Amino acid sequence: MQLWRRKFLWLALSASWILLIFLGVFPLLRLAVPPRPQPGHPNGWPHWLDAPLLRSFFQLEELPEDAPQPPPASHGGSCSWGTCFDTSKCRGNGFKVFVYPATGQTSEVHHRILASLKASHYHTPSPSDACLLLLLPSLDSPAPACSLQPLHWNRGRNHLVLNLHPAPCPRASWLGQAMVAEASPMVDTFRPGFDVALPHLPEAHPLRGGVPGQLQQYSPHPGAALVALANEKGRWYMPGTHTSACPWNGHCEQDPGPEKTHPGDMLPNATFCLIPGHRPEASSFLQALQAGCIPVLLSPLWELPFSEVIDWTKAAILADKRLPLQAFFCFPSVLQVLAALQEMPRERVLTLRQQTQFLWDAYFSSVEKVIHTTLEIIQDRIFGTSARPSLLWNSPPGALLALPTFSMSPQDFPFYHLQRGSRPEGRFSALIWMGGPGHPPLKLIQAVAGSQHCAQTSDRFFPYSAINTNTILSLDAHSSLSTSEVDFAFMVWQSFPERMVGFLTWSHFWDEARGGWGYTAEMTNEFSMVLTTAAFYHRYYHTLFTHTLSKPLRTLADEAPTCADVLMNFLVAAVTKLPPIKVPCSKQHQEGAPLSPGGTGPRPEPQSPPRDCINQMVAEFGYMPLVSSHLRLDPVLFKDPVSVQRKKYRSLEKPQGKGC
Repeated sequence: MQLWRRKFLWLALSASWILLIFLGVFPLLRLAVPPRPQPGHPNGWPHWLDAPLLRSFFQLEELPEDAPQPPPASHGGSCSWGTCFDTSKCRGNGFKVFVYPATGQTSEVHHRILASLKASHYHTPSPSDACLLLLLPSLDSPAPACSLQPLHWNRGRNHLVLNLHPAPCPRASWLGQAMVAEASPMVDTFRPGFDVALPHLPEAHPLRGGVPGQLQQYSPHPGAALVALANEKGRWYMPGTHTSACPWNGHCEQDPGPEKTHPGDMLPNATFCLIPGHRPEASSFLQALQAGCIPVLLSPLWELPFSEVIDWTKAAILADKRLPLQAFFCFPSVLQVLAALQEMPRERVLTLRQQTQFLWDAYFSSVEKVIHTTLEIIQDRIFGTSARPSLLWNSPPGALLALPTFSMSPQDFPFYHLQRGSRPEGRFSALIWMGGPGHPPLKLIQAVAGSQHCAQTSDRFFPYSAINTNTILSLDAHSSLSTSEVDFAFMVWQSFPERMVGFLTWSHFWDEARGGWGYTAEMTNEFSMVLTTAAFYHRYYHTLFTHTLSKPLRTLADEAPTCADVLMNFLVAAVTKLPPIKVPCSKQHQEGAPLSPGGTGPRPEPQSPPRDCINQMVAEFGYMPLVSSHLRLDPVLFKDPVSVQRKKYRSLEKPQGKGC
């Protein structure tokens, strides 16, 4: 009789576990993963020959929609954007920011942040001309300084208090009508649409440039763990070899326990990172993004960073709020979570991991990017209904590199043709840099104007309003091109509108002897730059070059014109993370171009200061953005031993011609 009762009790318990698995946490996690819509075929989508080789951060059916969203519920204070910010101050001079100078004893990092803001294109030295007044409290500020109000405070109207780290000063009534940008604010005090949620930055976070994402391969390594769990001390727990017999708290009898990492160590190699909802664990969120580990957020009590513009459902899994946090740490919940994550399709995992790397690089990898993202969010609020659509914020290269002053429409930028299923227009403008008085290059103008795609020719520094095409062919008076060379290069650019396509190339290298970067014009199989003396690129890069580069970089380009080619290549490579594209050219063009960066002959060694512009650029960018390539694109049948009548670009192979 006792044996029968034991069997019955065992069967009842087994049935209860099964019901918990299928009716407990598992369905709640499934609710957090949005169902994947059925794939469709948008009309007019081009047939890309290299489509299997292209890696996209978006599937065709996952393009973000910009449907109107209901206004967020107001809590944590009475201020809102409409009641506590005066947008009329932003109409005359545009979005200009006045930064309060440092007061008292501040750290070196604090001074560097203020210097970076003052060198940016947002800054104005006059508070009366400013749309926004920014106050950056120092971590070293004494407690009495928390209640001190700056000179132009005006009850905090049009002010932003920027706390990059957990606020040294508690929220108080002295803030008045000021906005607060705070690291990991609690949801019960955060004011949606008014305050800005920042990431929880470590104190040693890079000021500019930043460390790239750590994801080396998108497919999970065979030896990688499925999940890692964050704790409040900044450590990560990894499951041991007998995960099924050991709960996450590490109290195991059959297993020596999970692996621990120390604070500051590299995040363990895992596909999913489980982050509990308490505020101390918020610092682990940024680590997960950098490592390409998909964050699984368990009912977070803190606001996700930049949640106003970033669609976190494309990079993280948000567990249902009905899931009790305490239930997660019990043994059956572990099995349920693992079962839910293991069921996720590999394509979905790939998309999420790619998005973590994009978001990390675009908005979180440096202090500068975090600050600029905060300012761009506020600028979008000023534009209101005409602000940048979600596509520009949530797909490469990101909203920091899609300026609203250029356009609000994705079709005007060179980055979104693949997602939109469109192609660039079939015309270009040729900008010819004369460099000084002299006879106009009539032969060059005739060759370029002979192209069926040429819409106009002009001087290189004409006002931007004079350029009525998206494509620019940049030339100088010494360039020598045939119509066939121009037509083929333009056809190549239409397939890669976000990149530079050119004829003559340079390459960069690291000089061990001098401990710095150098560049050379020697003709080798490797290159990382194309000369803008003969190159196609999108006109948007003129806007970026003029309005986003820091003052030291713009001064460098003005004082050393030979550095302009290098700087333009730095800019495009920093935006695209890709190398330029080389196309063949004739010997005439090769002889008409300078042989070295500012010299009279080939110079493989770097130039000495003040001509050493490449190292100054690396210092300003914070890293080396140039990417090397060995690829040159040639026309079909180029140099093949067939009749020239069968070739489309015949003049490329004239007897006097020789490929670059």
